[in-house]
Amino acid sequence: MISLSLRPLSWAKLFIFAPNLRLQQIVNKSNIISNRLTSFLSNFCQLSMKINLHNSDRFEKRHNSPSTEQIDAMLKSIGVTSLEELINQTIPENIRLKRPLNLPKAQSEHEFLKNFKTLANQNQLYKSYIGMGYHDCLVPHVILRNILENPAWYTAYTPYQAEIAQGRLEMLINFQTVVAELTGMEIANASLLDEGTAAAEAMAMMFANSARTKKGANKFFISKHCHPQTIDILKTRTTPVGVEMIIGSIDELDLFDEKLFGVLLQYPHTEGEVIDYTDFISSAHEQKVQVTVAGDLLSLVLLKAPGEMGADVVIGSSQRFGVPMGYGGPHAGFLATKESYKRLLPGRVIGVSKDVEGKQAYRMALQTREQHIKRERATSNICTAQVLLAVMAAAYAIYHGAEGLKSIALRVYGLTSLLKKGLASLGVEVMNDDHFDTLQINLKDAHKQVDIKRIAEANKINLRYLGNTHVCISLNETTTLEEVQTLLDVFAEALSLTSNTAVENFTSTVQFALPEKLQRKSEFLSHEVFKKHHSEHEMLRYLKGLENKDLSLVHSMISLGSCTMKLNATAEMIPVTWPELGALHPFVPKEQALGYQQLFKNLETWLEEITGFDAVSLQPNSGAQGEYTGLMVIRAFHLDSGNAHRNIALIPSSAHGTNPASAVMAGMKVIIVKCDEKGNIDIVDLKNKAEQYSESLAALMVTYPSTHGVFEEDIVEICDIIHRYGGRVYMDGANMNAQVGLTSPANIGADVCHLNLHKTFCIPHGGGGPGMGPIGVISELAPYLPGHSEIETGGSKAINAVSAAPWGSASILPISYAYIAMMGSEGLTNATKIAILNANYMRVRLQAHYPILYTGKSGFSAHEMIIDCRDFKKVGIEVEDIAKRLMDYGFHAPTVSFPVPGTMMIEPTESETKEELDRFCNALIAIRKEITEVEDGIADIKNNVLKNAPHTAALVIAEKWDFPYSREKAAYPIPYLYKNKFWPSVRRIDSAFGDRNLVCSCIPVSEYEQEAVVS
Repeated sequence: MISLSLRPLSWAKLFIFAPNLRLQQIVNKSNIISNRLTSFLSNFCQLSMKINLHNSDRFEKRHNSPSTEQIDAMLKSIGVTSLEELINQTIPENIRLKRPLNLPKAQSEHEFLKNFKTLANQNQLYKSYIGMGYHDCLVPHVILRNILENPAWYTAYTPYQAEIAQGRLEMLINFQTVVAELTGMEIANASLLDEGTAAAEAMAMMFANSARTKKGANKFFISKHCHPQTIDILKTRTTPVGVEMIIGSIDELDLFDEKLFGVLLQYPHTEGEVIDYTDFISSAHEQKVQVTVAGDLLSLVLLKAPGEMGADVVIGSSQRFGVPMGYGGPHAGFLATKESYKRLLPGRVIGVSKDVEGKQAYRMALQTREQHIKRERATSNICTAQVLLAVMAAAYAIYHGAEGLKSIALRVYGLTSLLKKGLASLGVEVMNDDHFDTLQINLKDAHKQVDIKRIAEANKINLRYLGNTHVCISLNETTTLEEVQTLLDVFAEALSLTSNTAVENFTSTVQFALPEKLQRKSEFLSHEVFKKHHSEHEMLRYLKGLENKDLSLVHSMISLGSCTMKLNATAEMIPVTWPELGALHPFVPKEQALGYQQLFKNLETWLEEITGFDAVSLQPNSGAQGEYTGLMVIRAFHLDSGNAHRNIALIPSSAHGTNPASAVMAGMKVIIVKCDEKGNIDIVDLKNKAEQYSESLAALMVTYPSTHGVFEEDIVEICDIIHRYGGRVYMDGANMNAQVGLTSPANIGADVCHLNLHKTFCIPHGGGGPGMGPIGVISELAPYLPGHSEIETGGSKAINAVSAAPWGSASILPISYAYIAMMGSEGLTNATKIAILNANYMRVRLQAHYPILYTGKSGFSAHEMIIDCRDFKKVGIEVEDIAKRLMDYGFHAPTVSFPVPGTMMIEPTESETKEELDRFCNALIAIRKEITEVEDGIADIKNNVLKNAPHTAALVIAEKWDFPYSREKAAYPIPYLYKNKFWPSVRRIDSAFGDRNLVCSCIPVSEYEQEAVVS
């Protein structure tokens, strides 16, 4: 360190520097120099020590990762002088916004969390015994901390690249095993969105199956004892596809009706009664009528499995397996069925296969994302799951094991029996002959119900009230003896009884008293994984072992085009696990959820400002649900306008496969519109088809920027053409993150748009879910926004519910809320600009090595780009080989073969620094050189690093090495890997083998033993 003295310079030193100066000159010079130096250093110190008394730690600079220097360097590489010049060259001027977004001032992270805590505290935490498929539960802390709060789990992508996703895939196999064994079915999927939509998927599956087993049948019967929200969703989903829905009692059902194809039953009833359906299902099957049973997983620990009754399909929710209620979600719904239905099974299915060495491995099986293959012939638009929540539910079952689950279920049953005895002693009529956790009480007097409600709420208790005289009470894992006593005291006070009933009077008489025919006799969860991990140490190590097999955003960028894997900031995630948000039942009175109501109001207002729309619905709980909801709103508008004949949906050939699938589900007929050689919508073809179908045109579905990653210049004209012929424009919001702050769907001319909150607005992918897909609409469509059977929401002419809960997966909405609140208008706009900058910087770096398939008229990409790998087929290299080789470089592949087969769609997002972009580009460039070695004959066409990728640690350190390239080239092709190497846990997986030999539950321990012997 250099020490500076502010004292006058010594005479001796001045004589050394200036020996010829006279003494007075020296003195004068000394004083001048000293004064100037003192003044300079004083000013310097003041400048460097200036104190900012305001909090200037802006969240934007944490989220938008490139520094000013990096931005300048990238702009120079692209050949523009500023971000604004880049945006002007990229986005058509006629759709640019004329003013900044009108959003509240950006908050710092600490400021936001402090303010949001105040908002959350407006929610009141009552004890809710409402039931209806939602129950308070205990989340084991080892699962809370190591899964739900762990970015290694929640920032992973959908496991399409199985070799670097074996941890999640194993846990999803565990989930499928739990569901299949508890329901008594042969096969289960890897989760659906919620119980209500799972019932709708089951209906569609049975309807599709009936086309070959009972042609012409179109009636679907729903028991009146099903949960009301499920019935509400089925009202939405049946009519557009030509299914006639009947609600009633099975005692009055005519099974001989030739038009009847399916039945939905609740087990136990929504009011708690438990009935053996074996004989009914047998009679239904005799008439070729299929039966779906909506089951409760915890009850099935004790009750006869629906599969043992002969059910064709079993659906439900796994929420009470260690997942908070969260005011409605997210939770993992499930669907289990018979092996014979496997080709019709909606959603994702995880199966067992093997890698090239014969080692067993997991991967996604069967018709995964089947809508991308079948498109307008698809029976489901489901392209996502609730992976993170399914993982939690599976972990809950593993941690407790069969005996632990039995203990929990017996305790719930026992406390319910205790309550029943206590109520009976008060002279209250309990209507249930047999029950699990729910009792229905007939008060026979409307005044008594009013009194019960008043006294219960005074004691911070929520019950379920049916009609004017009935009350339902559902107990759960968290219920205590003291709380049962409080419930009895409430009834005693309401009934004006002088002496309270003490629970101690009945505890010794409580027994498991279900009839023999209702009791479960079959074993479940006998696999080793459900027996080994009951201590926290063992559970912790098991979870960590699975985590280590998966690549996520904690390792490297995941540049998936159209999937937007951006930062999921810790400050955004923290409120998710607050009890003020997690412990609320979705059907509590609104006044108990004022914090949530304020959150919804603010978020809707902000999204309206960002999209330019007049109203927003937060109910759709996935992007595909948002698509469907938007089209159903358009359909309702046409019906209400007297235009029921308008049922044609025009869809570009480049569209996401969910688009045509959603249109069909909404009762529309799909007409495909061509795209030109630049990937844009063919305007001439669009005009011709809009005119041809002008009398019946309902909507155009369009993605913007286009699915090809380009801001189409003619988008305003495209919207005008549709409006001219009486149609409405639905915009797919998959690429909304390239619009925010610069343009908007309403400004472009769209009438409705769904928003992927798990993309643009930072909700994590969670390994393939959760997600949210709210929609924004113009004022003409606002009256038709979805309502709900239990809680008032939606427009004045609302369509029926599209999700089981009124506000979808409410507990993850705080993530998007936090993102907008902390970014503010300027931060959000800059995020869009930097996303476009990052994509164009990568385009410039890669275009000398790979053809870039589409760009705008000025040669720029939007927020994503497509590199063309089809020419490599000439030397036997497929795009899949590049995807697998990227794993050796420590990266997840971009989107493969969509929207163009044989290509990769790359999207870097604003959350990546220039260093990370360069690291990824360097990997792709190095792979291109490896392809050149094949092209030049240096590397063997069949035996090379790409064809053999990925390379595992076990392979690289094996004593035997038979490859014509070095171990170092296989595992460490670029120097940075020596510092931070991620190893795939298996080699390339043989998916075809897995489909031919379908196994979708835990592999028997004997198989592992055989594998160990072989190795």
